[in-house]
Amino acid sequence: MTAAPPLFDRGLAAARAMRRPLAEPSLLAASLAAELADRLAMINRRFGRALLIAREPAAIAARLRETGQIAALEVSHPAVSEDLALPEAHYDALVSVLDLQGVNDVPGALIQMRRALKPDGLLLACLFAGETLTELRQSWLAAEEALTGGVSPRVAPMIDVRELGGLLQRAGLALPVADLDRVVVRYADALSLMREIRALGLGSALAGRSRRPVSRRLLAAAAAHYDKNFADHDGRIRATAEVAWITGWAPHESQPKPLKPGSATARLADALKVEERKL
Repeated sequence: MTAAPPLFDRGLAAARAMRRPLAEPSLLAASLAAELADRLAMINRRFGRALLIAREPAAIAARLRETGQIAALEVSHPAVSEDLALPEAHYDALVSVLDLQGVNDVPGALIQMRRALKPDGLLLACLFAGETLTELRQSWLAAEEALTGGVSPRVAPMIDVRELGGLLQRAGLALPVADLDRVVVRYADALSLMREIRALGLGSALAGRSRRPVSRRLLAAAAAHYDKNFADHDGRIRATAEVAWITGWAPHESQPKPLKPGSATARLADALKVEERKL
């Protein structure tokens, strides 16, 4: 059977992640760093050795160290290939920030991360998901269809948060949890949004993207569609960003186990104080 062609160009995504750092941490990195620290604070645990994989690791690593919950933190940029080259059973915690949405084999990446964790080690990750940049996607499609009669992929598809819990289980992670943070960010116009995406190194890394430079006419048409259809009364445009947060643990005998079917010692009808009727 012929393997499916890759959806993402990992080499390009990694090169953008390794671009010259911004003078100051982006608002996005600062926001995610604060959220990570808050989520880590809800876990009553200290971790000996942890690994952070992130596009803007400096600000995030500094915030994680400030928590006092991590004794030794290693920092890495996103991998160039699907092979993460992680040592086995090496880390007490692994944190991944805005990388998994650009991985071709998400289950495979999660399995590699689980194997890199010691028993009862923590995986905490966030990734763009759901309706992220749906307005920009619609605007590019409408502009290209109107001007050329066809379309090419320009905004990557996003994973549905409802799939993530199943993927964590499939990777062999225990106690899986997935939730979604949704925020609508406003910009002066569509071109301002596009410039920020480019500055953050988050432009399209789709393997099937068009290699032809975007013409001024097509860019203007996409921006005009965006400004017309997704602007508020004051003229500023909206951009949807949905960040999925996932948590899982490397299996350990100390973790709670689900009860076996038929092992309950109390009746649901008694708890609800209703009469049980057999069908």
